[in-house]
Amino acid sequence: MHKFLNKILPKLYGFYFNVLALFSKKKAAEKTFEVFSTIRRGKVLPKQQAYLEVAKHEVLETCGHQLQIYRWTGNKDRVLLVHGWESNSFRWRNLIATLRANDYDIVAFDAPGHGNSSGKHLHLPLYSDCIHEIIKTYSPKHLIGHSFGGMAILFDEFKRSKSDTKKIVTIGSPSEFKELLAHYQNLVGFNNQVLKAFKALVVERFGHEVQDFSSSRFVKNNTKKGLLIHDELDKLAPFHASEQVHADWQDSTFIRTKGLGHSLHQQHINERIVGFLNL
Repeated sequence: MHKFLNKILPKLYGFYFNVLALFSKKKAAEKTFEVFSTIRRGKVLPKQQAYLEVAKHEVLETCGHQLQIYRWTGNKDRVLLVHGWESNSFRWRNLIATLRANDYDIVAFDAPGHGNSSGKHLHLPLYSDCIHEIIKTYSPKHLIGHSFGGMAILFDEFKRSKSDTKKIVTIGSPSEFKELLAHYQNLVGFNNQVLKAFKALVVERFGHEVQDFSSSRFVKNNTKKGLLIHDELDKLAPFHASEQVHADWQDSTFIRTKGLGHSLHQQHINERIVGFLNL
């Protein structure tokens, strides 16, 4: 029954959007965007609470949200960790252990709607703005992002490059918003009228066309050192995304894996990341 509901519910949303568009394309677009940006998972689970509780640092009020910040202090460069969609800072526990063993100073935070932070919605410009404020507050030398977090880091760097940032790492990150939107349309089943209205809403709200939100475009003039890691069999973010970003990012290194999944928590991956920071 649960599987059936998970299969049919997205299509009911699509039907609703299509019917709503008959009366108001703008309202249909607004509802489509609202559902698209809604966070359904990612709050801190009981088994995650104890680990994060001891690292709580402060709650930063910014971008209309209360963002929970975590700190693990060290004597080497400061590193900012940015998690992905429907996740939280607990996902970094393995990498944090490796970074701490190498004496790095670590900052992480829960995105709006995730972990111990406030909110119910998240989209790329909002995540980028949050990252920007945290960078201004904590001045990290290195940025590491998983999945959607990696894309958000690259977008923020594109909008307002930070001279103090030395290196950027993305792990299993998507690249093209148009691909994410196409997947959403296919999953939910809304029609092209709704799609057109959705695209117009993006321009109205954010001043960019859907195709402008592209990591391969973001990095074309990026002069920072980059490391991209992606698994060939990743089922959540397409492998070709990092291939294209690497091709367009002049000073980047690409590590391809096979069969390690989307999360890429493995110890030898963490050691490669720290090795890149140590260079």
